[in-house]
Amino acid sequence: MTRIIGIVSGKGGVGKTTVVTNLGVELVTKFKKDVVIIDCNITTSHLSMVMGMHFLPITLNQVLRGNIPIENAVYTHQTGLKIIPASLAVKDVEGIEASELKKAVKHLLGKVDLILLDSAPCLGREAKMTLDVSEELLFVTTPYVPSVMDTIRTKEMVEPSKTKLGTVLNMIENMRHELTVKEIENLTEMPVLAQIPYDRNILKSLAAKQPVVTYNPYCKASKQFLKLGREITGEDPINLEKEDVIGKLTGLIKGVGVPRF
Repeated sequence: MTRIIGIVSGKGGVGKTTVVTNLGVELVTKFKKDVVIIDCNITTSHLSMVMGMHFLPITLNQVLRGNIPIENAVYTHQTGLKIIPASLAVKDVEGIEASELKKAVKHLLGKVDLILLDSAPCLGREAKMTLDVSEELLFVTTPYVPSVMDTIRTKEMVEPSKTKLGTVLNMIENMRHELTVKEIENLTEMPVLAQIPYDRNILKSLAAKQPVVTYNPYCKASKQFLKLGREITGEDPINLEKEDVIGKLTGLIKGVGVPRF
């Protein structure tokens, strides 16, 4: 069964795209899930840029015009993560039908494990498009009152039938003027699933056009994305090193790769 998770926020600049890309890569590489991420921020698309994939010929914009099947707009990143980008060209914003996304996404059901929707911020047409299509929601916020209040407003717009997974608290600097995790959980009435610090490795990874979890998998931010993957799947990451050792031992038992003297 395919899960459709919208990554949303009430305010721009809180790091939704960073969460979507890094969570997507972790789910593919560490949890062995088949994942597609979709850039639903049509007017200010960034997803393909942060993944180092520029000016792709077929985009979500054409899908939303009804010109192209959604399967034709799927690209595979070198990590194995599947991506449906939005166009970077301003002229391609015209003529799109937001209602087409729900119809298009149906063609992906049963073909992948998870669909992550990178929402536009605030509560405009594009954000509502994501809320409409999503079955589950993950809220991204920063530890400040305006951002948290916008999260609460966004949550109030969501239909009761939608599953609210919780919040991702981003850009934490552990300053006295920041809201605490307990305060944010009390205000939003949702659990904080990951606490991502303000980490310069994220800025460096953006410049390198790759997710931080591949740029520096051992930094503090990457460890929180791994934790988020655990929270989303309810599973432990697959130990690739352990698998490799088991594979070598199995080969030796079968007489494959036994050194000759």
